[in-house]
Amino acid sequence: MRPVGVLLAFCCLVLSTTGDHLRDFCSQTLNPDRKPGFPKKINPHDPGVLQAARHSAERFNNCTNDIFLFKESHISRALVQIVKGLKYMLDMKIGRTSCKKIQHPILDNCDFQTNHTLKRVKRRGLTSSHPLTAVPALTRSPGLWETSLLASFQISLPASLQ
Repeated sequence: MRPVGVLLAFCCLVLSTTGDHLRDFCSQTLNPDRKPGFPKKINPHDPGVLQAARHSAERFNNCTNDIFLFKESHISRALVQIVKGLKYMLDMKIGRTSCKKIQHPILDNCDFQTNHTLKRVKRRGLTSSHPLTAVPALTRSPGLWETSLLASFQISLPASLQ
């Protein structure tokens, strides 16, 4: 038996003799499909996911020549991976807002475009030279063009939380 298995068996033996309330822990089977360090699904409304989504929209705004700012409109899927920090992988849509870049507004105060002509996004030749940079793609929604991002960002935890 591997040392981890021996240690687990020993702990379960000790716990089973000391109390009934911990028996459920020992009867659990380890899931061989879940491996440490692999990405796992996370709620798209998690505060860390929302922070990573905002960060990716801001990075997208820095990379485009568009007059208007973009912000996240929908996060359809989110994964998190624990590496040296937390690495978020997001499948999200962003939309053009009515705020102009020269105004330096806060994105929370910006509404999405209502003008049908300005809602449309033309394909841009934006490529990523860094592996953790947002990569844009275009999708067609009924009557509306939106930019969809597959973003991956790594956020390091403070030493006190590690």
